[in-house]
Amino acid sequence: MKITKNQSDNVILAEMGQRVARRRIDRQLTQADLAREAGIGKRTVERFENGESSQLITLIRIFRVLDLLPNLDAMVPEPGISPLDLIALKGKERKRVSKRRKDVQEGDWQWKDKQ
Repeated sequence: MKITKNQSDNVILAEMGQRVARRRIDRQLTQADLAREAGIGKRTVERFENGESSQLITLIRIFRVLDLLPNLDAMVPEPGISPLDLIALKGKERKRVSKRRKDVQEGDWQWKDKQ
């Protein structure tokens, strides 16, 4: 099944768990083997494969053992900076996002002395 943004979090977790279980089985690993190599408990692997919520560190450890870490890099690619932004920022990297200003429409404001 393809994961889409319209699916619930629980459906996505269940699909990820099934995919990890298939990958583990393809690599001829038991849940206990995966748990030992990842440095986590067997019950944690069971919960992950059953689609239960788990910590991000668990995902990283499981992906490392199953040689899936490059997929994490593809999921959240390194952000690039456009050449125009680079010129505007004079080589500095943006650290914050400023709030958008509300568009001022005619009639929304008055001169201070007319208030």
